[in-house]
Amino acid sequence: MAIESVHPATGEVIGRFDETAPDAVAAAASACAEAQRAWAEQGFPERARPLRAAARILRDEREALARRMALEMGKPLAQGVAEVEKCAWACEYYADEAARFLAPEPVATDASKSYVCYEPLGVVLAVMPWNFPFWQVFRFAAPALMAGNGALLKHASNVSGCALAIEDVFRRAGLPEGLFRTLLIGSSAVGDLIDRPEVAAVTLTGSTPAGRSVAARAGAALKKTVLELGGSDAYLILADADLPTAVETCVASRLVNGGQSCIAAKRFVVPESLRAECERLFVERAGARRVGDPLEPGVEVGPMARRDLRDEVHAQVERSVARGARRLLGGELPPGPGAFYPPTVLSDVRPGMPAYEEEVFGPVAALIFVRDEEEAIRVANDSPFGLGAAVFTRDVARGEQIAALRLRAGSCFVNALVRSDPRLPFGGIKESGYGRELGPFGLREFVNVKTVYVK
Repeated sequence: MAIESVHPATGEVIGRFDETAPDAVAAAASACAEAQRAWAEQGFPERARPLRAAARILRDEREALARRMALEMGKPLAQGVAEVEKCAWACEYYADEAARFLAPEPVATDASKSYVCYEPLGVVLAVMPWNFPFWQVFRFAAPALMAGNGALLKHASNVSGCALAIEDVFRRAGLPEGLFRTLLIGSSAVGDLIDRPEVAAVTLTGSTPAGRSVAARAGAALKKTVLELGGSDAYLILADADLPTAVETCVASRLVNGGQSCIAAKRFVVPESLRAECERLFVERAGARRVGDPLEPGVEVGPMARRDLRDEVHAQVERSVARGARRLLGGELPPGPGAFYPPTVLSDVRPGMPAYEEEVFGPVAALIFVRDEEEAIRVANDSPFGLGAAVFTRDVARGEQIAALRLRAGSCFVNALVRSDPRLPFGGIKESGYGRELGPFGLREFVNVKTVYVK
């Protein structure tokens, strides 16, 4: 069965790929497990060499890889180049730090010697989404490989070219044959792959329903999972904030990757006293973003990844407006081919509307006006999701207190947009998932934390 890649700016089929046959999947899992056993015996310097080589390849080929992302899922070229650079950074970061993060830790007990050490779990299956087709993979793969694991990648079908390109980067970087494999399979084949004895753990980035399904299957097999799921991040703009700067940051977060990011800002909680100026600035800043073909220089917002996803976002906008939201900007389906959707600003968003209750995975900003700071915090936490949040205020100490103690999310930023960083743990709570990627915590997710006690 052929898998097609479609350029979302034109609707043109740009690639066809043969689905990996079941016997080839089984052979790949077996080969990965065999390669992993040998890889686990390598020291950190030996593991680091192909990771550093992968970083060099990524940087040398960043324009070509960014072009592939633009063609397969509509990411503007400049954003694609930045994504590839970030992948290279992650490879180098873990090549540099893995030995320190996974060093044995002595513990004083009544033994003559006791300590904690870390050993790899084995083969990690990664089920990855299309929105950051390189970064999502490398932020799992770099720490997993440096910890001594093998990796099987089931990527989103619409970015199959990216998935194969990633495997090719690792192959040319000198990673042992079979240690990292891309499998072109549909979602329906994931359950059987989880069940395979070679697979020791699963990581998934995707929707909350997908996370529930994978967690249930892996749980039945008693296999470790890390889930990074949806988000409906709230950004609080307090009454004393530098409003133009705050809005500029909020718009940048909402429109990054065409709004197709789990940690993109989605709900903006603002005091009623700032309503008029806030609405004006959101319309002005969002309306100024250049929308167009992602292959054209200077384009800031490309098409959405698929027309069905675009239509789903539009339906959420329409239902929100029908329930009382005011459409200040955009919110109309454009004519012509492709999956384009304009930057959209909705005001007077309230409970019961999709823009308030659901994750809107596209370039739609939901403005929610409140009486005071206490109501703002309540509204921010009034969500089944808990991935990220931000607060904007001139009182930095107050902002830090709210971020650290009052907001219920995995990452809380003050006067900045929420973003991932190889040095910091990343992940969510509630329906945004569990477990952490990145930082030392991400490196330790797929290891056996082993106690050694010597009498």
